[in-house]
Amino acid sequence: MADGETGPAVAFYVLPGASAEARLQFACRITDKAYRSGQNVLIWHSDREELARLDELLWVSGDDRSFIPHELVAGRETCEAPVLLTHATLPPERIDVLINLAEAVPQCASRAARIVEIVDADQARRQAGRERFRAYRELGVTPATHHIASE
Repeated sequence: MADGETGPAVAFYVLPGASAEARLQFACRITDKAYRSGQNVLIWHSDREELARLDELLWVSGDDRSFIPHELVAGRETCEAPVLLTHATLPPERIDVLINLAEAVPQCASRAARIVEIVDADQARRQAGRERFRAYRELGVTPATHHIASE
């Protein structure tokens, strides 16, 4: 980042278990909260199967009034939903909330006002999370860490 430039706010949410499903459910909760506050959300994930599962969860999570308008981004199509899910294609506009579920910090991170990282107790995902934490610090950003209790 250039001198005088402030980076995005980065928050790591550390879940107690090693369940990929719990990670996706938590991503739904964060997405719902951001959407309800009028923010656009980009969910970035390198695992297409988990991204498809998250797409399904966003259709059925919460109560009847909690539908979250979202789209899976494919190719260079125009997307107008306030919540976008992708593994490669980026929207042209600024990102209010970037939820990163991938192993590495996405290149679009600097375009986000806020970045959410969700880490669970799976050893490989925990180690990747530590590496992302260090990467943000190297970029001059001090991430906040929130330990989520079992529900």
